[in-house]
Amino acid sequence: MTIPDSRFPASGFSATDHALMARALRLAERGAYTTRPNPMVGCVIARGDEVVGEGWHQRAGGPHAEVFALRAAGERARGATAYVTLEPCAHHGRTPPCVDALVDSGVARVVAALRDPFLTVNGAGFDRLRAAGIDVAFGLLEAQARELDRGFLSRIERGRPWLRVKLAMSLDGRTALGNGESKWITGEAARADVQRWRARAGAILTGSGTVLADDPRLTARVPDADIAPPLRVVLDRHLRTPAAANLLDGSVPTLCFHAASATPDARFARVECEPLPQGTGGLSLAVALEHLAARDIGEVQVEAGPTLAGALFAQGLVDELLLYVAPVLLGSDARALLALPPLTDMADRWRLRMVDERRVGDDWRVRCLTA
Repeated sequence: MTIPDSRFPASGFSATDHALMARALRLAERGAYTTRPNPMVGCVIARGDEVVGEGWHQRAGGPHAEVFALRAAGERARGATAYVTLEPCAHHGRTPPCVDALVDSGVARVVAALRDPFLTVNGAGFDRLRAAGIDVAFGLLEAQARELDRGFLSRIERGRPWLRVKLAMSLDGRTALGNGESKWITGEAARADVQRWRARAGAILTGSGTVLADDPRLTARVPDADIAPPLRVVLDRHLRTPAAANLLDGSVPTLCFHAASATPDARFARVECEPLPQGTGGLSLAVALEHLAARDIGEVQVEAGPTLAGALFAQGLVDELLLYVAPVLLGSDARALLALPPLTDMADRWRLRMVDERRVGDDWRVRCLTA
Protein backbone atom coordinates (compact mmCIF):
# COMPACT_ATOMS: atom_id res chain seq x y z
CA MET A 1 0.00 0.00 0.00
CA THR A 2 1.37 3.40 -0.98
CA ILE A 3 0.76 6.01 1.69
CA PRO A 4 1.03 9.65 0.64
CA ASP A 5 3.28 11.39 3.12
CA SER A 6 1.41 14.37 4.57
CA ARG A 7 4.04 15.00 7.21
CA PHE A 8 4.50 18.74 7.44
CA PRO A 9 7.59 20.59 8.64
CA ALA A 10 7.13 22.35 11.97
CA SER A 11 6.56 25.62 10.11
CA GLY A 12 3.55 24.04 8.37
CA PHE A 13 1.59 23.95 11.63
CA SER A 14 0.24 27.01 13.41
CA ALA A 15 0.83 28.04 16.99
CA THR A 16 -2.72 26.88 17.73
CA ASP A 17 -1.92 23.47 16.22
CA HIS A 18 1.11 23.14 18.49
CA ALA A 19 -0.78 24.21 21.60
CA LEU A 20 -3.68 21.84 21.02
CA MET A 21 -1.46 18.86 20.21
CA ALA A 22 0.49 19.59 23.40
CA ARG A 23 -2.84 19.49 25.21
CA ALA A 24 -3.66 16.14 23.59
CA LEU A 25 -0.31 14.72 24.76
CA ARG A 26 -0.98 15.84 28.33
CA LEU A 27 -4.38 14.17 28.17
CA ALA A 28 -2.84 10.96 26.82
CA GLU A 29 -0.48 10.71 29.76
CA ARG A 30 -3.45 10.36 32.12
CA GLY A 31 -3.77 6.77 30.90
CA ALA A 32 -0.18 5.87 31.81
CA TYR A 33 -1.17 3.34 34.49
CA THR A 34 -4.18 1.71 32.85
CA THR A 35 -3.99 1.48 29.05
CA ARG A 36 -1.44 -1.35 28.77
CA PRO A 37 -0.94 -3.06 26.35
CA ASN A 38 -2.55 -0.31 24.29
CA PRO A 39 -0.73 2.97 23.66
CA MET A 40 -1.57 6.13 25.54
CA VAL A 41 -3.61 8.39 23.25
CA GLY A 42 -5.17 11.82 23.72
CA CYS A 43 -7.55 13.72 21.47
CA VAL A 44 -8.72 17.35 21.32
CA ILE A 45 -11.55 18.57 19.05
CA ALA A 46 -11.35 22.29 18.29
CA ARG A 47 -12.96 24.92 16.14
CA GLY A 48 -10.11 27.34 15.58
CA ASP A 49 -8.58 27.81 19.02
CA GLU A 50 -11.80 26.91 20.86
CA VAL A 51 -11.76 23.42 22.38
CA VAL A 52 -15.18 21.81 21.99
CA GLY A 53 -14.29 18.29 23.15
CA GLU A 54 -11.41 16.30 24.52
CA GLY A 55 -10.66 12.85 25.84
CA TRP A 56 -8.04 10.18 26.37
CA HIS A 57 -7.83 6.42 26.21
CA GLN A 58 -8.57 5.53 29.80
CA ARG A 59 -8.36 1.74 29.93
CA ALA A 60 -7.51 -1.15 27.64
CA GLY A 61 -10.73 -2.56 26.20
CA GLY A 62 -12.60 0.71 26.72
CA PRO A 63 -13.43 3.51 24.28
CA HIS A 64 -10.53 5.21 22.56
CA ALA A 65 -9.58 8.85 22.99
CA GLU A 66 -11.37 10.00 19.83
CA VAL A 67 -14.67 8.53 21.02
CA PHE A 68 -14.56 10.40 24.33
CA ALA A 69 -13.63 13.66 22.59
CA LEU A 70 -16.36 13.33 19.97
CA ARG A 71 -18.96 12.54 22.63
CA ALA A 72 -18.00 15.73 24.44
CA ALA A 73 -18.05 17.80 21.25
CA GLY A 74 -21.38 16.53 19.93
CA GLU A 75 -22.64 18.45 16.91
CA ARG A 76 -19.87 21.02 17.33
CA ALA A 77 -17.42 18.48 15.92
CA ARG A 78 -18.81 19.11 12.41
CA GLY A 79 -16.24 21.15 10.48
CA ALA A 80 -13.78 21.06 13.39
CA THR A 81 -10.17 19.80 13.64
CA ALA A 82 -9.31 16.68 15.61
CA TYR A 83 -5.86 16.62 17.19
CA VAL A 84 -4.86 13.07 18.10
CA THR A 85 -1.51 11.81 19.35
CA LEU A 86 -1.59 8.59 17.29
CA GLU A 87 -3.12 7.67 13.94
CA PRO A 88 -6.79 6.69 14.47
CA CYS A 89 -7.38 2.95 14.25
CA ALA A 90 -9.04 1.54 11.13
CA HIS A 91 -9.78 -1.99 12.31
CA HIS A 92 -12.22 -3.76 14.60
CA GLY A 93 -10.55 -4.81 17.83
CA ARG A 94 -12.29 -4.76 21.19
CA THR A 95 -13.83 -1.48 20.01
CA PRO A 96 -15.02 -0.25 16.57
CA PRO A 97 -12.65 1.71 14.28
CA CYS A 98 -12.07 5.29 15.40
CA VAL A 99 -11.89 6.47 11.79
CA ASP A 100 -15.58 5.60 11.38
CA ALA A 101 -16.48 7.78 14.37
CA LEU A 102 -14.41 10.66 13.00
CA VAL A 103 -15.95 10.39 9.53
CA ASP A 104 -19.48 10.18 10.92
CA SER A 105 -18.88 13.23 13.13
CA GLY A 106 -18.16 15.47 10.15
CA VAL A 107 -14.73 16.72 11.25
CA ALA A 108 -12.95 18.57 8.46
CA ARG A 109 -9.33 17.98 9.48
CA VAL A 110 -7.32 15.47 11.46
CA VAL A 111 -3.83 16.26 12.76
CA ALA A 112 -1.87 13.36 14.26
CA ALA A 113 1.48 13.27 16.00
CA LEU A 114 2.41 9.75 14.85
CA ARG A 115 1.55 7.17 12.25
CA ASP A 116 0.64 3.95 14.04
CA PRO A 117 3.16 1.19 13.12
CA PHE A 118 0.76 -1.57 14.21
CA LEU A 119 0.28 -3.87 11.20
CA THR A 120 -3.51 -3.49 10.94
CA VAL A 121 -3.27 0.33 11.06
CA ASN A 122 0.04 1.71 9.66
CA GLY A 123 -1.44 4.31 7.33
CA ALA A 124 -4.83 2.64 6.76
CA GLY A 125 -6.48 5.06 9.18
CA PHE A 126 -5.13 8.06 7.27
CA ASP A 127 -6.19 6.53 3.95
CA ARG A 128 -9.76 6.03 5.16
CA LEU A 129 -9.97 9.61 6.42
CA ARG A 130 -8.65 11.04 3.15
CA ALA A 131 -11.07 8.87 1.16
CA ALA A 132 -13.89 10.53 3.12
CA GLY A 133 -12.62 13.98 2.12
CA ILE A 134 -10.98 14.82 5.45
CA ASP A 135 -7.72 16.79 5.39
CA VAL A 136 -4.99 14.75 7.15
CA ALA A 137 -1.55 15.77 8.39
CA PHE A 138 0.85 14.12 10.81
CA GLY A 139 4.28 14.65 12.36
CA LEU A 140 3.34 17.44 14.80
CA LEU A 141 5.24 16.98 18.11
CA GLU A 142 6.29 13.54 16.88
CA ALA A 143 9.31 13.27 19.20
CA GLN A 144 7.17 13.98 22.26
CA ALA A 145 4.59 11.42 21.16
CA ARG A 146 7.28 8.77 20.62
CA GLU A 147 8.64 9.47 24.10
CA LEU A 148 5.19 9.06 25.59
CA ASP A 149 4.48 5.72 23.90
CA ARG A 150 8.03 4.38 23.75
CA GLY A 151 7.02 1.02 25.18
CA PHE A 152 4.24 0.39 22.66
CA LEU A 153 6.45 1.52 19.77
CA SER A 154 9.40 -0.59 20.92
CA ARG A 155 7.26 -3.72 21.08
CA ILE A 156 5.77 -3.14 17.63
CA GLU A 157 8.87 -1.86 15.81
CA ARG A 158 11.65 -3.88 17.48
CA GLY A 159 9.86 -6.95 18.80
CA ARG A 160 11.07 -6.35 22.34
CA PRO A 161 10.07 -4.08 25.22
CA TRP A 162 11.65 -0.77 26.13
CA LEU A 163 14.04 -1.67 28.96
CA ARG A 164 14.57 0.77 31.81
CA VAL A 165 17.10 -0.01 34.54
CA LYS A 166 16.41 1.68 37.87
CA LEU A 167 19.36 2.10 40.22
CA ALA A 168 20.07 4.10 43.36
CA MET A 169 23.55 5.05 44.49
CA SER A 170 25.57 7.21 46.84
CA LEU A 171 27.69 10.10 45.61
CA ASP A 172 30.67 7.75 45.50
CA GLY A 173 28.83 5.36 43.19
CA ARG A 174 27.89 2.66 45.70
CA THR A 175 24.60 0.79 46.04
CA ALA A 176 24.97 -1.09 49.33
CA LEU A 177 27.33 -1.58 52.22
CA GLY A 178 29.90 -4.33 52.02
CA ASN A 179 27.64 -6.55 54.14
CA GLY A 180 24.80 -6.12 51.63
CA GLU A 181 22.68 -3.64 53.60
CA SER A 182 21.01 -1.20 51.18
CA LYS A 183 17.87 0.16 52.89
CA TRP A 184 17.67 3.01 52.44
CA ILE A 185 20.17 4.94 50.33
CA THR A 186 17.60 7.39 49.01
CA GLY A 187 14.86 9.24 50.85
CA GLU A 188 11.11 8.84 50.96
CA ALA A 189 10.38 11.21 48.06
CA ALA A 190 12.68 9.29 45.72
CA ARG A 191 11.15 5.97 46.74
CA ALA A 192 7.67 7.35 46.05
CA ASP A 193 8.87 8.52 42.65
CA VAL A 194 10.05 4.99 41.86
CA GLN A 195 6.53 3.72 42.52
CA ARG A 196 5.17 5.98 39.77
CA TRP A 197 7.73 4.64 37.31
CA ARG A 198 6.82 1.10 38.33
CA ALA A 199 3.15 1.84 37.76
CA ARG A 200 3.67 2.77 34.11
CA ALA A 201 5.74 -0.35 33.37
CA GLY A 202 4.15 -3.49 31.98
CA ALA A 203 6.59 -5.65 33.94
CA ILE A 204 9.10 -5.28 36.77
CA LEU A 205 12.11 -7.56 36.37
CA THR A 206 14.56 -8.78 38.97
CA GLY A 207 16.97 -11.64 39.57
CA SER A 208 17.05 -14.41 42.13
CA GLY A 209 20.04 -12.79 43.86
CA THR A 210 17.95 -9.71 44.68
CA VAL A 211 15.09 -11.94 45.84
CA LEU A 212 17.38 -13.79 48.24
CA ALA A 213 19.03 -10.60 49.52
CA ASP A 214 16.07 -8.20 49.79
CA ASP A 215 12.82 -10.19 49.39
CA PRO A 216 11.20 -7.37 47.34
CA ARG A 217 7.45 -7.10 46.67
CA LEU A 218 7.87 -5.38 43.30
CA THR A 219 4.35 -3.97 43.38
CA ALA A 220 3.34 -0.48 42.27
CA ARG A 221 1.92 1.60 45.11
CA VAL A 222 0.72 5.08 44.15
CA PRO A 223 -1.86 6.59 46.55
CA ASP A 224 -5.26 7.40 45.02
CA ALA A 225 -4.21 6.08 41.57
CA ASP A 226 -5.99 3.48 39.49
CA ILE A 227 -3.24 1.04 38.48
CA ALA A 228 -3.25 -2.07 36.33
CA PRO A 229 -0.68 -4.16 38.29
CA PRO A 230 2.57 -4.70 36.38
CA LEU A 231 3.67 -8.29 35.84
CA ARG A 232 6.37 -9.30 38.33
CA VAL A 233 9.18 -11.22 36.62
CA VAL A 234 12.07 -13.04 38.28
CA LEU A 235 15.01 -14.65 36.53
CA ASP A 236 15.65 -17.70 38.69
CA ARG A 237 17.74 -20.19 36.73
CA HIS A 238 17.97 -22.82 39.46
CA LEU A 239 14.63 -22.01 41.19
CA ARG A 240 16.26 -20.76 44.38
CA THR A 241 13.39 -18.47 45.42
CA PRO A 242 12.29 -19.55 48.92
CA ALA A 243 8.69 -20.55 49.63
CA ALA A 244 8.13 -17.55 51.93
CA ALA A 245 9.32 -14.99 49.36
CA ASN A 246 6.97 -12.09 48.67
CA LEU A 247 7.17 -12.75 44.93
CA LEU A 248 5.45 -16.11 45.42
CA ASP A 249 2.48 -14.76 47.40
CA GLY A 250 0.09 -14.73 44.42
CA SER A 251 -1.05 -11.17 45.14
CA VAL A 252 -0.34 -9.95 41.58
CA PRO A 253 0.53 -11.77 38.35
CA THR A 254 4.05 -13.15 38.55
CA LEU A 255 6.28 -14.97 36.06
CA CYS A 256 9.37 -17.00 36.90
CA PHE A 257 11.88 -17.68 34.13
CA HIS A 258 14.06 -20.71 34.85
CA ALA A 259 16.43 -23.12 33.15
CA ALA A 260 14.93 -26.00 31.20
CA SER A 261 16.77 -28.41 33.51
CA ALA A 262 14.98 -27.05 36.61
CA THR A 263 11.53 -28.31 37.60
CA PRO A 264 9.16 -25.99 39.54
CA ASP A 265 7.73 -27.52 42.72
CA ALA A 266 4.86 -26.60 45.06
CA ARG A 267 6.55 -23.31 46.01
CA PHE A 268 5.62 -21.94 42.60
CA ALA A 269 1.98 -23.01 42.61
CA ARG A 270 0.69 -19.41 42.55
CA VAL A 271 3.01 -18.08 39.85
CA GLU A 272 3.59 -18.91 36.21
CA CYS A 273 6.85 -20.63 35.33
CA GLU A 274 8.49 -20.66 31.92
CA PRO A 275 11.80 -22.24 30.84
CA LEU A 276 14.38 -20.22 28.94
CA PRO A 277 17.44 -21.30 26.97
CA GLN A 278 20.91 -20.68 28.28
CA GLY A 279 22.60 -17.42 27.35
CA THR A 280 25.85 -15.68 28.21
CA GLY A 281 26.54 -16.41 31.87
CA GLY A 282 22.96 -17.44 32.66
CA LEU A 283 19.51 -17.43 31.13
CA SER A 284 19.19 -15.76 27.74
CA LEU A 285 18.22 -12.18 28.51
CA ALA A 286 17.35 -11.39 24.89
CA VAL A 287 14.97 -14.35 24.70
CA ALA A 288 13.39 -13.30 28.00
CA LEU A 289 12.59 -9.90 26.49
CA GLU A 290 11.20 -11.53 23.34
CA HIS A 291 8.89 -13.64 25.52
CA LEU A 292 7.70 -10.54 27.36
CA ALA A 293 7.00 -8.74 24.08
CA ALA A 294 4.94 -11.76 22.98
CA ARG A 295 2.87 -11.16 26.13
CA ASP A 296 2.22 -7.57 24.94
CA ILE A 297 4.62 -6.06 27.48
CA GLY A 298 5.86 -2.71 26.19
CA GLU A 299 7.94 -1.31 29.09
CA VAL A 300 10.08 -3.31 31.49
CA GLN A 301 11.58 -1.76 34.60
CA VAL A 302 14.58 -3.62 35.98
CA GLU A 303 15.17 -3.46 39.73
CA ALA A 304 18.09 -5.76 40.36
CA GLY A 305 21.63 -5.94 41.62
CA PRO A 306 24.85 -5.06 39.81
CA THR A 307 25.24 -8.48 38.16
CA LEU A 308 21.95 -8.59 36.25
CA ALA A 309 21.93 -4.85 35.57
CA GLY A 310 25.52 -5.04 34.32
CA ALA A 311 24.75 -8.02 32.09
CA LEU A 312 21.86 -6.15 30.47
CA PHE A 313 24.13 -3.19 29.75
CA ALA A 314 26.95 -5.43 28.48
CA GLN A 315 24.58 -7.18 26.07
CA GLY A 316 23.22 -3.91 24.69
CA LEU A 317 19.67 -4.49 25.93
CA VAL A 318 19.24 -1.35 28.04
CA ASP A 319 17.36 1.62 26.55
CA GLU A 320 17.12 3.88 29.59
CA LEU A 321 18.86 4.37 32.92
CA LEU A 322 16.80 5.81 35.78
CA LEU A 323 19.37 6.72 38.41
CA TYR A 324 18.73 8.16 41.87
CA VAL A 325 21.73 9.78 43.54
CA ALA A 326 21.72 10.36 47.29
CA PRO A 327 23.99 12.93 48.99
CA VAL A 328 25.74 10.29 51.09
CA LEU A 329 29.08 8.46 50.96
CA LEU A 330 29.35 4.71 51.61
CA GLY A 331 33.10 4.16 51.35
CA SER A 332 35.42 2.02 49.27
CA ASP A 333 34.26 -1.31 50.77
CA ALA A 334 30.66 -0.73 49.67
CA ARG A 335 29.24 -2.43 46.59
CA ALA A 336 29.61 -0.97 43.11
CA LEU A 337 26.76 0.23 40.91
CA LEU A 338 27.23 -2.20 38.01
CA ALA A 339 29.24 -5.33 37.27
CA LEU A 340 30.63 -4.55 33.81
CA PRO A 341 33.49 -6.13 31.86
CA PRO A 342 36.83 -4.32 32.22
CA LEU A 343 37.84 -1.87 29.51
CA THR A 344 41.33 -1.19 28.20
CA ASP A 345 40.48 1.67 25.87
CA MET A 346 38.42 4.77 26.66
CA ALA A 347 36.95 4.55 23.17
CA ASP A 348 35.04 1.45 24.32
CA ARG A 349 33.28 3.13 27.22
CA TRP A 350 29.49 2.95 27.44
CA ARG A 351 28.04 6.23 26.23
CA LEU A 352 24.79 7.57 27.65
CA ARG A 353 22.76 10.63 26.71
CA MET A 354 21.29 12.57 29.60
CA VAL A 355 17.70 13.62 28.91
CA ASP A 356 16.50 14.80 32.30
CA GLU A 357 17.80 15.63 35.75
CA ARG A 358 15.85 16.96 38.68
CA ARG A 359 15.81 17.08 42.44
CA VAL A 360 13.45 14.66 44.18
CA GLY A 361 13.32 15.44 47.87
CA ASP A 362 16.92 15.41 49.13
CA ASP A 363 18.10 13.28 46.20
CA TRP A 364 18.69 13.74 42.48
CA ARG A 365 17.04 11.76 39.69
CA VAL A 366 18.96 11.43 36.43
CA ARG A 367 17.48 9.88 33.28
CA CYS A 368 19.82 8.76 30.52
CA LEU A 369 19.25 6.99 27.21
CA THR A 370 21.75 4.59 25.69
CA ALA A 371 21.20 5.78 22.11
